[in-house]
Amino acid sequence: MATDGKIALVTGAGSGVGRAAALALLEAGFRVALAGRRREALEETVQLAGAAASAALAVPTDVSDPASVDALLTAIRTRFGRLDVLFNNAGSNTASTDFGDLTWEQWQSVIGVNLHGAFLVARAAYRQMREQSPRGGRIINNGSISAYVPRPGSAPYTASKHAITGLTRTISLDGRKHDIACGQLDIGNAATPMTARMARGVPQANGTLAPEPTMDVAEVGRAVVFMAGLPPDSNVQFMTIMATTMPYIGRG
Repeated sequence: MATDGKIALVTGAGSGVGRAAALALLEAGFRVALAGRRREALEETVQLAGAAASAALAVPTDVSDPASVDALLTAIRTRFGRLDVLFNNAGSNTASTDFGDLTWEQWQSVIGVNLHGAFLVARAAYRQMREQSPRGGRIINNGSISAYVPRPGSAPYTASKHAITGLTRTISLDGRKHDIACGQLDIGNAATPMTARMARGVPQANGTLAPEPTMDVAEVGRAVVFMAGLPPDSNVQFMTIMATTMPYIGRG
């Protein structure tokens, strides 16, 4: 795969899936802008890149804030001049809560990052890709197994990820005339701090608690690199990568 020094942006790059994707892209030869709330975590990711660290740019960003997202794109243009790939990954969740007990604050906190933030970053990247020369690029949205089936007590997260699927389809359609491809990576049980609780047991559809298997998060990074490295005339519209024996096929 020839990356030709292409420019990628990864949101939520300070930990977990975002960190794995940023490191994989850097190793593959991309120049990468890393966005996230905490500068220290972003700088830690950069240091983990070793010899490739010089190709990285850490930009502290609140994806739910339009002004912060605008500043992020300005920083990318200033350093790299263009943007070829976005891995639209930043996300949050709340504790498993019965739908009737959810608070407005819980709902807003998850939707604000997972949907509003994903929209703001994708829109900014789309505009950059549409206007740059040569034009075009690729947007990869982080969906989830929850874009298809919910876990118990997960209304805000599940609703946000179902919405990401609609966003992906619309960007893919609207982007055709601007040479912008858009696909979605749906991840199941990658081993990150967010999924550490799965070893202790998580709610199942039958009302029980059960531990669930996880997979190496580095495999998600490899999947992102594959999608990002496709030629402009090819696109992975949807890809599911998951722990082989997790309870997804047959969930419920």
